Amino acid sequence: MILINLLPHREMARKRGRQRFNASVLAAIAGGALVAGAVYLWYQGAISNQQERNAFLQAEIKKLDLEIKEIASLQDEIAALKARQQAVEDLQADRNLPVHLLNEAVRQLPDGIYLKSIRQDNRNVLLGGVAQSNERVSALLRNLSNRSDWVTKPELIEIVASRLALSPREQRRVYDFVVRVQLQRASDAQAASAPGPAAKPAKPAKP
Repeated sequence: MILINLLPHREMARKRGRQRFNASVLAAIAGGALVAGAVYLWYQGAISNQQERNAFLQAEIKKLDLEIKEIASLQDEIAALKARQQAVEDLQADRNLPVHLLNEAVRQLPDGIYLKSIRQDNRNVLLGGVAQSNERVSALLRNLSNRSDWVTKPELIEIVASRLALSPREQRRVYDFVVRVQLQRASDAQAASAPGPAAKPAKPAKP
């Protein structure tokens, strides 16, 4: 007995193939969508975590900026207090400078010189006087330069020859001069007059 299949088996096979293909495509699309969704969610979580970290860092940076401003203001206040303290110390140290200036003027003036004026501007002092000769003025400059602890940097501003009337008939040639010096504060004078470290005695040479 011969069996004959009259159904359209080729069309049914093609239909089953299309169905399998469509199912595989749908499965691939669904799998891709799931992977893409998982990746998207992972990236979103990472971005959210990074944003939270950035927000935390910005908040900490703002706190540090405030602390830095407070430290800077404290440093400015400390500097201002130090400046005031130094100003008070300088005023106290400069209080006795005129006394030291007059004392040095008496000690360092050589014979043949007398002073006519003393003008002080802060630590700069102008000494005006009359000398019998140029050598007397040079001796005054040497004394102020080498023998004084309170006066430094003597400088001859001017020297002018003139006539001094001793009597109606007698005149003497003299020299009017102006010398500029600088006064030292007590701390500077003490540092300048303090002896240096004593030198160690040399060891005797071995025979």
